[in-house]
Amino acid sequence: MLLLVPGDPLRPRRPDEHFAAEASAARAACLEVAVVDHDAFTRGGDHAAAVARVPAGRDAVYRGWMLRAEQYAALATALAARDVVLRTSAEQYRRGHELPGWYAAVRAATPEAVWTQGAERSGFEEALAALASGPAVLRDYTKSMKHHWDEAAFIPDVADADAAWRVASRFRELRADDFAGGFVLRRFEPFTGAEVRTWWIGGVCRLVTAHPDTPGEQPPADVDPAAFAPLIAGLDLPFVTADLVRHADGGWRMVEIGDGQVSDRPASTPADALITALRTAA
Repeated sequence: MLLLVPGDPLRPRRPDEHFAAEASAARAACLEVAVVDHDAFTRGGDHAAAVARVPAGRDAVYRGWMLRAEQYAALATALAARDVVLRTSAEQYRRGHELPGWYAAVRAATPEAVWTQGAERSGFEEALAALASGPAVLRDYTKSMKHHWDEAAFIPDVADADAAWRVASRFRELRADDFAGGFVLRRFEPFTGAEVRTWWIGGVCRLVTAHPDTPGEQPPADVDPAAFAPLIAGLDLPFVTADLVRHADGGWRMVEIGDGQVSDRPASTPADALITALRTAA
């Protein structure tokens, strides 16, 4: 397995500091590591030059900053020209990265969701009508703005279209050029405690960690990823994360799926734990 990481913007031959520990752990495990120019795919640049340091003829896993689905597809194409095959294809990345790609497979275990295509108010109001009434949480296909909860995430009642649109407009403003796909409205459910991040490789849960937002909150003993295994298997994706949280009724719910290549590792989880999981499942 070849591990690909973003290069440091100031020292492009070296891994970005955020992923340097994973690169070091991979090398310690006798895995090849190569850097790519992430900015060439997100801000425009020479894609062939961006992957020029990647050794040809390898199977690879990317661990780096988030990429839009079309940017990841461009990375996959540039690597393919060097006979490098990503473990996760561009189509698989989109399904794991964007909510409309994974929602149907796990809908029994996750809050109800409806979404729009694009950011027009007419489509947004159709989505509001589909939920009819009650509170909801707003996001786009890839991300919420939960750190701006009152102004850009929480909608107290979807029946109040004007108030809901004010939240959506602020969300769109904050996401700016990062806005992905369309608006997603998720039925609000009462949760307690911190989220738990589970890491699935080849449909098997290989690692259970704290969530990156709450690295000091270790997973409780009663969290049971195995209960979600049939749903993750139904996704048929090579490397994903699933974030779990306890419902107020005491059960566990799945609140997010993400492509594992761009899911952040909490600071409380050693880099070699993730690399071991990837290496074992290779």
